[in-house]
Amino acid sequence: MVVAAKKAASISASEASFASLLAKTQYLDAPSLDLVRQAYRWADELHLGQMRHSGDPYITHPLAVTALCADWRLDAQALCAALLHDALEDCGIAKGDIVLRFGSTVADLVDGLTKLEKLPVTTREENQSESFRKMLLAMATDVRVILIKLADRTHNMRTLGDTPPIKWARIAGETQEIYAPIAHRLGLNQTYRELQDLSFKYLKPWRYETLTRATAKARARARDLIQRGQKELEAAFAATKMAVTISGREKTLFSIYKKMRAKHVNFSDINDLFGFRVIVNSQSECYTALGVLHHLYKPVPGRFKDHIAIPKANGYQSLHTTLIGPSAVTVEFQIRTEPMHWIAESGVAAHWLYKAKGNDLAASNAGHNIGAQWLESLLDIQNETVDASEFWDHVRVDLFPDAVYVFTPKNRIMALPRGATVVDFAYAVHSTIGDRCMSAKINGELAPLRTELKNGDRIEVITASVSQPNPAWLSFVRTGRARSKIRQYMKTQAQSHSLVMGERLLVQALRTEGYAAIPAQDAASKAIWDKALRFTGNKTLDELLADLGLGKRIATVVAKRLARLLAEHGQAPDPLLLSSALMLGGDASTAHQFIIDGSESASMTMAACCHPIPGDEIVGYLGHGEGLIVHRSECSAALKLIRKDADRVMPAVWADDVSRTFIVPIQINAADGQGVLAQITSNLAAADANIVHVDMAQEPTTGIADLRLRIAVRDASHLAQVLARLARVKAVLKIVRA
Repeated sequence: MVVAAKKAASISASEASFASLLAKTQYLDAPSLDLVRQAYRWADELHLGQMRHSGDPYITHPLAVTALCADWRLDAQALCAALLHDALEDCGIAKGDIVLRFGSTVADLVDGLTKLEKLPVTTREENQSESFRKMLLAMATDVRVILIKLADRTHNMRTLGDTPPIKWARIAGETQEIYAPIAHRLGLNQTYRELQDLSFKYLKPWRYETLTRATAKARARARDLIQRGQKELEAAFAATKMAVTISGREKTLFSIYKKMRAKHVNFSDINDLFGFRVIVNSQSECYTALGVLHHLYKPVPGRFKDHIAIPKANGYQSLHTTLIGPSAVTVEFQIRTEPMHWIAESGVAAHWLYKAKGNDLAASNAGHNIGAQWLESLLDIQNETVDASEFWDHVRVDLFPDAVYVFTPKNRIMALPRGATVVDFAYAVHSTIGDRCMSAKINGELAPLRTELKNGDRIEVITASVSQPNPAWLSFVRTGRARSKIRQYMKTQAQSHSLVMGERLLVQALRTEGYAAIPAQDAASKAIWDKALRFTGNKTLDELLADLGLGKRIATVVAKRLARLLAEHGQAPDPLLLSSALMLGGDASTAHQFIIDGSESASMTMAACCHPIPGDEIVGYLGHGEGLIVHRSECSAALKLIRKDADRVMPAVWADDVSRTFIVPIQINAADGQGVLAQITSNLAAADANIVHVDMAQEPTTGIADLRLRIAVRDASHLAQVLARLARVKAVLKIVRA
């Protein structure tokens, strides 16, 4: 009897919830309402027997999420997806089942909301990153995905207290770090504020309760002050015969906490807990209302912001001014029109609000286009990143609200994250401009590419067809778009260099097997390459060559297999090449020396442990995924590698025409005295050696200065001349190549 009573109560509760949902969906036409009813019946059937942590039937959760979406006036397809958003994951149905019942659009929305199935990933974070990537890309295609997801997260946060406490920190942290910033980026300020406060409640419960009590006391003390201010405002606007709506607004608990932390102040020092919002009928009346307020109360200098002329990146528009209000209390006022208020509170969801309320098309488009550039940039970043964690790192950069507003030469306003540089601006305008940027003018004056932009700057980017992205830009760019574009270029260049290096290595290894060149990619050699690629596990020849260039595979092993396949297909080795290999040492791994021309790339680098320079005897080591690393033959690290992994070591020699400088560390012991460093540096300059870095330490008990320098020289002969010249300095006691 008790069980039956509980079941009946649960059914009654869910029916009551659906009745309240229907009351919110009266903006839909009859066929749309019927579709929502069908989705509810199926969702109720699918979730039958499933319960929430609170003990309520699980269907109450999809109903609550759908009700939040109905508050935004989302269409019937979105409401159906909200009702079914957990069906794929929790109820064992397939996407095709949803397509058959409700069409592909609803199925795509649900699929975008569904977490990925268990994948062979190494960490929970990796799985999370992949899930977020899937959700964000679905959101870039259809913004309703993120609206439903934010409604889902909002209800989960509202009911987080019913879940085991061990989950609170993880879910609240994820909400604060990811979902709240996404809500803010899309202009959903009401949702943003609620998610922030709910996260704060579970991450810092003691501080949350303390501030809740303090705010309640402050509200009680300020009640008379607020009522007095309301009357004064109504009288002032009545005198001007302006139709306005005046309402109070209160700072959120989390924003109070952030301000206390940032400014290192107590709660009693926060003087802008309460403010007023003034809603007027037109944009011009916003500025008229500003004049009325400034006439009534004295403005605080430097506390006025015009977000109407320069909207925020998420589309927010409003005038902000801080005034000395009643009883000399500072009060912040926000002045905006009703459409601006809808967009300020609902962001991208304002599109459906406008549509439902029958407002003009321009306003609808204004709401719908909020955040459009950022959503489009998600697809660009996805195209340039393979790893889900890297994708999320790029996106995370753009989720924080602080921004600077700058102008293009054609007076177009652009919003960029605070700290953004000229390179970020160039990539925001167009990826080609970013790739080709060489220098820039800020407010008519030449400026370095790493210059941080300030509000109001006018930027003109100077491009050149020969310019290319510089890896050093990664150290200062701020936006995810710029970072992903630069990294994509670096990967492309690395792939190109690795292909060239891999081909050189394979040709060299094949010569020791008696074949002058690798087989052509034609019909005659297709069978050979198919078998060779099956052996290596690569999909294409380019992929194989890149792996060889990066050291992921060993050229001699691949060459032996290719030689065997060539022989099987009737192509005998060249006797002259074989005899040449035998005369040069007989061992396929050492028969031919690799020529080093001094160029460095992703596929060839000079070892940092021994700093080889032309004239040194050298050896190459094919690192695992690092390409060819050139060491001095006497380097202790190289000797260990030769003993441990001889298959990856190859003899190397310098080319005859190496025309660049190389960095070499030297160590000098000199008698400490005035002008010693000046004498050393002047002699280095006279010897045509450039100083890259100087580190100087003094031994106080002996009076001997220990100088460690890194200098740029052409070759070993040039280094010998430099050391000989320095040795003639009287103060120099000892000098060695480090």
